Amino acid sequence: MSYKFDLKNKTKIMGILNITPDSFSDGGNFFTLEKAINRAKQIEFEGADIIDIGAQSTRPGFTQISADEEWLRLEPVLKNLNLNIPISIDTFYPEVAQKCLELYNVDIINDVTGCEDPKMLPLIAKYNRAVIITHNKPDMNIKEFFKKKLKDAQKLKIKSSQICFDPGIGFYKSQADDAYIIRNLKNIKLKNHACLVGLSRKRIIGVACGNPPPKERLAGTIAANTICISGGANILRVHDVKEAVQAVKVADYILKEEKANEQYNY
Repeated sequence: MSYKFDLKNKTKIMGILNITPDSFSDGGNFFTLEKAINRAKQIEFEGADIIDIGAQSTRPGFTQISADEEWLRLEPVLKNLNLNIPISIDTFYPEVAQKCLELYNVDIINDVTGCEDPKMLPLIAKYNRAVIITHNKPDMNIKEFFKKKLKDAQKLKIKSSQICFDPGIGFYKSQADDAYIIRNLKNIKLKNHACLVGLSRKRIIGVACGNPPPKERLAGTIAANTICISGGANILRVHDVKEAVQAVKVADYILKEEKANEQYNY
């Protein structure tokens, strides 16, 4: 059954597994097969709703690897995974996505280029899978970009429940742009479509709290994520799963739970 993005219930946590030597905050930490599998199990145990596996860094100034190299990193992990949560693959190569969908039946393709390759969306439609489409352009016409991509997907009969949009914090954007997105998410996201925000440990967090090393930006990440939940984010992509799960429970309880909101009659 194809994964469907849930808009009605709790905010979902997507745990990040970078099997790369050069990601900005955890490059090399999970680059061996044993470490990658152990981290994947930990991500599930800590309460993530989805795991997002990436074999290519997309940090600023990253060195792009080939589709073949990306697949060589991904396949051993996919072959040895045994999880009960949906699997998302962070790739912009259609040939890698096809192998993931065909051989390992992954649930979601997370394309940080916004499905720029014309083969990507038809592939998603063919395998009836879910997709995350990121705004990855040097402009702030985010909502118009989302609308165009939605039309492209609808022409291929990809269901609305299978489409999630990411405003692309940190991708070709200034710090002021990133802050604007976080502050105005409710006006940027498309109504009745899932919205993912990925700001964990990123530059906007570092700048705002004095530029500590990425691994020391947890509190700042939680603060920004909470603002995004208030603005309508449905999924948060994070490194620190355990802490994010607890933060989301509190934010959802206060912002979304009718019982909590109705307990007091002012």
